Amino acid sequence: MLIFIWILHFNALLVLLLSTSSLTGYGLHRIFSFAKEAGYTGLDLALGNINYDLWDEDYIKSLSDEFKLPVLSITAPSKGMSIKKVDKIVTIAKNLDVQVITFSPPHLTDKDPKWFAQYLPKVKRDTHLSIAIQNVEPKFLFFIIPEYKNSTLTEIKKITGDTTLDLLGVDPSSSMDILKAQKILWSSMKNIFFSDRHGTKSWVLPGWSGGWISYLPLESFLMKLKTGGYAGYITIKVNPRQLWVGNQEKVTQNLTYVKKYYEKHFLNFKI
Repeated sequence: MLIFIWILHFNALLVLLLSTSSLTGYGLHRIFSFAKEAGYTGLDLALGNINYDLWDEDYIKSLSDEFKLPVLSITAPSKGMSIKKVDKIVTIAKNLDVQVITFSPPHLTDKDPKWFAQYLPKVKRDTHLSIAIQNVEPKFLFFIIPEYKNSTLTEIKKITGDTTLDLLGVDPSSSMDILKAQKILWSSMKNIFFSDRHGTKSWVLPGWSGGWISYLPLESFLMKLKTGGYAGYITIKVNPRQLWVGNQEKVTQNLTYVKKYYEKHFLNFKI
């Protein structure tokens, strides 16, 4: 089943993943249930430092088998990384047949940054997994010290040659936009964290939703992905409040809405 879906992913461009972070507040069983009901192809497992179920690959495998829904991607924690933790994540990936793992650049609180530029390329060579580095929106401590090191688009592309484009990680205050970022990272992209921004609100549902028009050029972005033959994942990653977590009916409606948006502007777009 997993091998079949992986082939389907690269040949037919049918893969739409749901980040487990989008349904924070629910247990993994409910998250699998929501994703299955809404018709997503699989999950991106967004690891956290306090949710121990996310690190239990045997439990996750049992849920994947129960719902016949694979975990196809893993996102590492954005802070507190180490070589030991990288090894644990790789073990989880192997046990779940995951092919893409996304890491953030080192956070200033990480005690030993050797896990990043020195260790991740070795992991890629030894495992043949796609070890993708994601872009992060520039943030500074005391307006001077960057929270994340080596985080520009050109820098993340150099580490392993694989990247994940986070649309909300593109700095809106700079001359960069998601279309330019797409062009820079194109050949390296293995995954895309897909969401929208409206004014000061981030991680909102893509496109028209709740009475506003998309702030980001998402339709043009998806069109360029399709015409360019993009063969990576698209992962829906939004604020749980945007999905109305706690309201089962609205969660299902919103997840279905996002899937239909994707199908309209990417899957069913005619080249």
